[in-house]
Formats: sequence, C-alpha cells, structure tokens
Amino acid sequence: MPLTLLSRPQAEVWLDENFLPAATAARLFEELQNAVPWRQESITLFGKPRLQPRLAAWYGDATAHYRYSGLTLVPLPWTPTLQQLRRQIEGACSTSFNSVLLNLYRSGQDSMGWHADDEPELGPQPVIASLSLGATRRFRLKPKPRAGIEAEPVSLDIASGSLLVMRGLMQQHWLHAVPKTALPVGPRLNLTFRHIMAG
Repeated sequence: MPLTLLSRPQAEVWLDENFLPAATAARLFEELQNAVPWRQESITLFGKPRLQPRLAAWYGDATAHYRYSGLTLVPLPWTPTLQQLRRQIEGACSTSFNSVLLNLYRSGQDSMGWHADDEPELGPQPVIASLSLGATRRFRLKPKPRAGIEAEPVSLDIASGSLLVMRGLMQQHWLHAVPKTALPVGPRLNLTFRHIMAG
C-alpha cells in the first residue's frame, strides 16, 4: 500500500516504495541510462546563466513544450519503454500525462535545489508522478516561506523502484529538493511525469 506522507485540504503527497520490482527497476535504469540522449542544460538563476547540476532529457507529445528558468524544452518523441511506463503510472494515479522529464544524478554532487513545479503550463493543481531508479537519494519537502503553513520539513530516502506522487495545491504551497550529499552514492535516474496544458 502507498504511504501517505502529507495529507491536507487539496494538497497530497504519497509514496509507493514497491511500485516496481527490484529486477525491473534495475533493468530500466541500465536501459535508460545508456539509451537516452542526455544533456546538461543552462538555466537562468537570479539573472545569470548556470549549468544545471545534473543531466536531463524531455520526452512527450509534440505539443508538450515546457518553459522554466529561462529554458524552453521541446519534447523528444515517446519511446516504447517510456510509453509503457506512462500507461502504468497513469493507471496508478488515475491521471493522464503527456510528457516526462528525466533527470540523471551522476553522483552525490548532482542535485536539485528548492523549487516548486508551478509553471503556468502545468495548471493550478498539477499531478506530478516521480519514478526513481538507481541509487537511493534523499528527497526533501518544506512549506513555502509565505504559505502560512505550520509544518516541519519532511525528509525521506527514496529507493529504486519507488513512485512518489504530488497533487492538489501542493505546488502552490510547498517546495521540494534533492540536496547534494558527501556520501559515496552511485547514479540515480528520476522520471517526473506531467501534463502540459495547451497555451
């Protein structure tokens, strides 16, 4: 059964630590790590261009263009493997997705800073489904500074084969991150399925 990490009016996070069997998760990790045309994109932070501290790739329907931090992502066409995963995750979430962002964290020095997936093209209450493959990494959640929410930050270690889902008003009121670590961890691959709304 999925574990509910956060349940508030219209804001919810749950985690299924056994979404994929270990052997399936390991096979998918090897396949995607080797087959995906990874890129290190440059984004704009505080008015300055910086290379993202991870590799990324964007797949989806032809119209699913995504813009964030001064970057515009044009989707690569779905592969059979990603299509199969999309159908499986759509069934688990009772939600349709038209795109997926893949991030490859090569070591503990690759990371994702505090942010919310609150771009206009995601809509006001997006469902974000995040599948993890490879090394275990820490995932953190905290309320936005002006959200007026009295809650302690949430930290958990997410293992390979886990599916984490954020929905409701989550992106309006909370931030999430994958921090750097000095621990000798191996590479980790994360797939975040989304629905991009037509402009």
